[in-house]
Amino acid sequence: MNSAALVKTVKLPMVEIFQTVEGEGTAAGYPTVFVRLFGCPLRCAWCDTPYSYPPAEAEFTMTIGEICERVASFRAARVCVTGGEPLLYGERSGALLRAIAEMDQIVDVHVETSGAIAIAPFLTMVSSSKVRYIVDYKLPGSGEEARMDLANVTDLRSVDELKFVIASRVDYERACAVIAQYRPLGTILFSPVWGSVAPDQLVTWMLEDGLANVKLSLQIHKVIWDPQLRGV
Repeated sequence: MNSAALVKTVKLPMVEIFQTVEGEGTAAGYPTVFVRLFGCPLRCAWCDTPYSYPPAEAEFTMTIGEICERVASFRAARVCVTGGEPLLYGERSGALLRAIAEMDQIVDVHVETSGAIAIAPFLTMVSSSKVRYIVDYKLPGSGEEARMDLANVTDLRSVDELKFVIASRVDYERACAVIAQYRPLGTILFSPVWGSVAPDQLVTWMLEDGLANVKLSLQIHKVIWDPQLRGV
């Protein structure tokens, strides 16, 4: 089935689409439309979106065209495609990314992916320079590090991001080891697990170890709103 047919007929399971400000990463603070797909192969211990995978169910389904129409109804110029795991649906996921990137109002499409699905096929099937990937490498505290596709770390480009969500000193040291071993391109982000590692403690570790090319990333949406609030 070609991309035009996918846009018109094939549906994706959805959780929500909403406009807010991006809460983390290099686009933090920008007005952004969040397109959250349903489904994820991982079960991270600290996951803050358990409503995006079974035993929960998809809130609704939409065609790619319908998703783009909803995105166009907002005024933001940036889109975060997230989940769950937004790359779970292969060619359908790729067609969605292509369609959003083709929208004139959109200047950036960042894809929050779990690290368990190879990004290489998407780098081939999605050619737009607007589309970039944020790989969330799962550390020991998540319980899912064994599921990481390590090729993702070296496949990242300079426009992409590699995020480490850190719940303990063990997680921090493992993140440092991954960086030292693979020397990834792109922006490297260290983000403390909300309520597990204090941001000032993480900053102290980073400064003590001279991590000059690692950026602290805080979830500002959890500062602005109640951490349990959806749709923000």
